Amino acid sequence: MPAANDIRRGQVIKFNGEPHLVMETQHRTPGNLRAFVQVKMRNLRYGKALDQRFASTDTIEVLPTDHRTLEFSYADRENFAFIDPETFDQIELSATVIGDLKNYLTAGGKVDVLFVDDKALTVELPSTVSLKVVESAEGIKGDTASNVQKPATLETGLVVNVPLFIKEGEIIKISTEDGSYLGRV
Repeated sequence: MPAANDIRRGQVIKFNGEPHLVMETQHRTPGNLRAFVQVKMRNLRYGKALDQRFASTDTIEVLPTDHRTLEFSYADRENFAFIDPETFDQIELSATVIGDLKNYLTAGGKVDVLFVDDKALTVELPSTVSLKVVESAEGIKGDTASNVQKPATLETGLVVNVPLFIKEGEIIKISTEDGSYLGRV
């Protein structure tokens, strides 16, 4: 097992029996104290971030990881099905793993999935997705004095504020970071 000095950003380590993604590391040597490694990491099961100090001689278990790009296929009540486009293997992830990301998943959409010990732990979306407007109120003619917006329901059920000129059936670009409208496609 590697020493704490060998931990790098992006690795997944086992800490307190749980997998943690290392987000940042700093090696510190204060004046008359022993050297230590300050690690900022995020628990991959619960999403909680924490800071932890390790002595530079501590041994840390680094877990084997694998990133795969998968295509979203379909969703049922409890699970979301993804297909590996190279091997055509189907992988199902629970609704708790997906969480609010379900608002940005459309059939054929690509996502990056982090596997630790051949078990899917996190799903990463692209920074923007294109979604179709299913329901939107008509804009009032002449109401263009300022940046007036109206709510629009998208094909995934997500409701976002869009400019008045957006109509039903149009495809718009949405940010997956905050769910905001970015423009028409």
